[in-house]
Amino acid sequence: MDTLSKKIKMNTKINSIILSNNLDGYILPKNDNYFTEYSKLNNLKSITKFSGSAGFAIFLKNKNYLFVDGRYIIQAEKESGKKFEICEIPYIWPKDILKKQIKIGFDPELFTKETLNKYFGDNCNLIPLNFKFVSKNKIKNNYPFFSLDHLVAGESVNKKINRLIEIMKKKKIDYNFISSGENVCWLLNIRGKDLPNSPIANCKIIITKEKQIYFFSNLNKINNIKFSLKKFKIQFFEENNILNCLAILKKGNFCIDSKTCSVYEESLISYKYKIIDREDPIYILKSLKNETEIKNMVNAHIEDGIALTKFLFWIKNRKINNLTEKKIENKLENFRKKGKNYLYPSFDTIAGSGPNGAIIHYRSNKLSNRNLKKNDLLLIDSGGQYKWGTTDVTRTVCFSNASHRVQNIFTRVLKGHIAVALSDIKKDKNGHNIDKIARKSLNSIGLDYRHGTGHGVGAFLNVHEGPQGISKNNFVKLKEGMVLSNEPGFYEKNNFGIRIENLIYIKKIKSKLLFENLTMAPIDIDLINFKMLNKKEKNYLFKYHFNVYCKISPFLNKNEKKWLASLIQ
Repeated sequence: MDTLSKKIKMNTKINSIILSNNLDGYILPKNDNYFTEYSKLNNLKSITKFSGSAGFAIFLKNKNYLFVDGRYIIQAEKESGKKFEICEIPYIWPKDILKKQIKIGFDPELFTKETLNKYFGDNCNLIPLNFKFVSKNKIKNNYPFFSLDHLVAGESVNKKINRLIEIMKKKKIDYNFISSGENVCWLLNIRGKDLPNSPIANCKIIITKEKQIYFFSNLNKINNIKFSLKKFKIQFFEENNILNCLAILKKGNFCIDSKTCSVYEESLISYKYKIIDREDPIYILKSLKNETEIKNMVNAHIEDGIALTKFLFWIKNRKINNLTEKKIENKLENFRKKGKNYLYPSFDTIAGSGPNGAIIHYRSNKLSNRNLKKNDLLLIDSGGQYKWGTTDVTRTVCFSNASHRVQNIFTRVLKGHIAVALSDIKKDKNGHNIDKIARKSLNSIGLDYRHGTGHGVGAFLNVHEGPQGISKNNFVKLKEGMVLSNEPGFYEKNNFGIRIENLIYIKKIKSKLLFENLTMAPIDIDLINFKMLNKKEKNYLFKYHFNVYCKISPFLNKNEKKWLASLIQ
């Protein structure tokens, strides 16, 4: 048996790709050709066993690497550490460890130029291959696309297109290739069910400055949206038929999306057209939620808050014997299902008890599913898709008197959470500066967490959306109408995890820009060392719990209401 066969026992297809193309290695990403976070297809998992939502593997003749960010280090070590060297991005990239001019094969439909440059720079000889790695878990999905009424979306398709065309004309762009499905959904007020937990329609469009639209998707799914789009100049193509469309267009300037336009698609466009812009303006347009979208998000969070508050009362006021992580997940889901506007989870629920809570994006399975113990912390991160809003909330709860050390760490996480909520956005301006504020209390005693403090959130779209965020590397200016998460945390390997997450939106009050809480669910006061909170922080917590009580209590029974009132301190 040759060296390669010995090292890569898990998949003969990759072995064959490398040998038959005289390569030194092959790179396999998590994403599909729509570059979505939560794709139903996951070749990376089927080969490496890594089940996280972001990462990529490099297979070499004598070594295998798995690259993941800080959220997944512990998880990757557990799932894939025996056969892969785990590398944490952005601190280590392939270009940092691979020899120059090594030949690496890749599928040009699964990578963008921006990604390859970030991974490899000029270090490697990258070889595009036509080979298609077909996942075993391919799922047939004929769920049709559907339209949102403009009264639900808050803005008509025509107005959105006019705003986009105005930007295109200013930049002298003739054609905009919108390769992000979520951006097409926003622009055309359509949705679908092509992802497990997001109402995304897998589709792409080319729109011209004359408002002609060329729409690429599975043609079996479009009948329901044809009527709502009939007043627009629109032509439908099969999803992989961009070449035939380009053949009928006149020469001109293109805008592409550097985040989701594949190497393959870019090569087709650049053969005949000049690419003058690589930033899809829809990202920023979509991030600024209108009044209707904010109202829908507020309503979704009240309904979600009712479910979560009932769940928290249930779990805090019962014997936890025989409760497993899976039972906890199912119980919370059952509470959400009672809401009249609830559709489905916005991501797979994370119910991490004890040491599993230290795995930042943990997901229980048959092997890991622990019984909850009295001295455990339980970290539960969950969310829902509602008509017509998206939620995401994390709470950490205890079931006995926590140690002073755990209380103190939880309180420092809470101080960071409150500091974000009370930020002066006009002064701090971006997520980079606010991220520093969130970490200040933890950093003062040498502690930190390996994830961003907050991500953007869509309005009945993806639970993670850009360009806005609160993290060390996000310098996007924060503006009125943006929705973000506020979720500092701390994780001690093999022991516990702590995270407190609310969704917030930016509201203009007179001349100030302030964060307003969307999430309406109590924080476990049994984990707080109130002596560590200053007057401002205590006032915030009092007002927050009072507001939760005012919004949620009318929907609670007598015992639930009494319990919630007891948290107002």
